[in-house]
Amino acid sequence: MIIDVTFNPEMTRLFNKIQKERSDQRENEGLDFPDHFSLESVKERLGSYDVSNTPDKQALADVMIMLCIRPAEIKNLRISNGGVTGYAKNRGQQDIPRVFRSLEKNKERARQLLTWIQDAISSGQLRDPGKPGSIYLSSFLKKDEFIPKPYKPLLPSSLRKLGSVFAVVAHSAKNLSEAKSIASQALRHSPDSHTSPSDRYTIVNFRRRGQPYDQAKPFWISDEN
Repeated sequence: MIIDVTFNPEMTRLFNKIQKERSDQRENEGLDFPDHFSLESVKERLGSYDVSNTPDKQALADVMIMLCIRPAEIKNLRISNGGVTGYAKNRGQQDIPRVFRSLEKNKERARQLLTWIQDAISSGQLRDPGKPGSIYLSSFLKKDEFIPKPYKPLLPSSLRKLGSVFAVVAHSAKNLSEAKSIASQALRHSPDSHTSPSDRYTIVNFRRRGQPYDQAKPFWISDEN
């Protein structure tokens, strides 16, 4: 049986418009997070990890927040000479070092924690969350105690969003311009790009640990208002 498919530009534009509207609607709702993944909780755990021990899934999630890492980047990211390489979106292109910026300000400690996780994955002590089809990290994030009812559970992609906002807060941005710069560096956006960080990475309903959810405020770095 042969099916004749004709390219229809109008249908393609309509589909793209609908897809964008749905995406915008989801993003405008903002990302909620439980106290367990608040800025204060993540910072405390990062400071307490003993790299002589075997890391667990919690440590993996915290390091991903710390460096705004995509699951596909966890094995290849490198921190050296004050720069970061191994950016997943630029595979196949020249791997130019990006400025080091993260929730953990000490680059040696950040490198130590990253290497700790990478070594555990290489040795098989931790599963690789970037492996196609992997639900290893997603299953961990869906634990009941991590879900602020009636909100949705965090996704692996949520960790990158949290990391970009937490980095801005941790580095005490003085104004919108500085906040954009910090977020772009934490996300390792190309320095040649003059656009602001994508909304999809930076809309988080930010609140301090213990603060009621209804008091959370949207943290929207690209909102010029």
